[in-house]
Amino acid sequence: MNRIYFDYSASTPVDASVLERMLPYFRQDFGNPSSVHGFGRDTRIAIDTARDQVAHVLNASSGEIVFTSGGTEADNLALFGIAENFSEPRHLITSAIEHPAVLNTCKALERKGWQITYLNPDLHGRIEVDAVNREIRPDTALISIMHVNNETGVINPISEIAELAALHGIPFHTDAVQSFGKLAIDIKRIPVTLLSFSAHKIYGPKGCGGLYVRGGTKLFPLLYGGHQERDRRAGTENTAAIAGLGCAAELAQKSIEQDRAYLANLSEYFWGKLKSVWPLVELNGHRSERLPGVLNLSFMILDSVALATRLDVAGIAVSTGAACSSGSPEPSKVLETMGLPRERSMTALRISFGRPTTTTDIDQAIEVFRKIYSTAPAPRKTALAA
Repeated sequence: MNRIYFDYSASTPVDASVLERMLPYFRQDFGNPSSVHGFGRDTRIAIDTARDQVAHVLNASSGEIVFTSGGTEADNLALFGIAENFSEPRHLITSAIEHPAVLNTCKALERKGWQITYLNPDLHGRIEVDAVNREIRPDTALISIMHVNNETGVINPISEIAELAALHGIPFHTDAVQSFGKLAIDIKRIPVTLLSFSAHKIYGPKGCGGLYVRGGTKLFPLLYGGHQERDRRAGTENTAAIAGLGCAAELAQKSIEQDRAYLANLSEYFWGKLKSVWPLVELNGHRSERLPGVLNLSFMILDSVALATRLDVAGIAVSTGAACSSGSPEPSKVLETMGLPRERSMTALRISFGRPTTTTDIDQAIEVFRKIYSTAPAPRKTALAA
């Protein structure tokens, strides 16, 4: 069997067109973008072009795009950059199911005296607008809710949350690393203040991402040095990676509807086939408000680490919904926070498809799932079925 990759939410291969766009900036077009001579101007043009391409995806202005080393830095810049506006600690609202780039930044702010409200999702994995509204206080300085959860693929109502934040005059940040280039985001219609994105989720290079910063927003930098990125992100720009991000963003914009339809069809095809060979499987998260191509599934009879290991031995790459500590599987914190039974949290895997995924890949994988299920302990299956 060929190796099969079902972990596109974790990372994607660099598109051939993206790589072609990047290559010149490793050799002949190597100038420092801050230099005034021709070599520098050539690389500055490449960065400006990429900024335009990214801005177009969001219907934003080019000057509102800040390039960073990836989504993690973008999240840190958003939260710390807003927090630095205040001489005294304030209050921040986020969710308990954010990416660690947000959660750990919030923990750092707590150590500085900030009060953080961590909202739990509903049983379907969504953060509801009313839940946010109930926690708003006079000293709330920032709201940060992710667009798409990286583990379940569930889509949060960021448009409504952003409007609520705007109504109260509170800056709103969304981690859109999983949705940028995959779902339509119109900054002119959604009053988002800050939005994080990353290249390697959309067939671009790792180590490159950015932050949308709405015009007029006062944002302090994380890094101090030169005047790059309009004084918001010091350091010589990674021209090759930024050019790749711009190219990947443009390609994603052109194929967004085609990709969504293709990935949605693949998900339905896989789900239908899987249920026929693994009757006890459960789909976690909202049935319709989810990113196409992402399935969070509980396989019930095998813990996630054991099943992921057996799939890996068979050449199939998936993501576990649980962390492994000292060799013992722990339940998925996201699914636990949703209020799902421990059984489902302990046996969850994330399966995610991409442009290169084919129905042949799925058919081959389904045969592996069938063999694993057939060898699972009969008493365990009988007890669950009962």
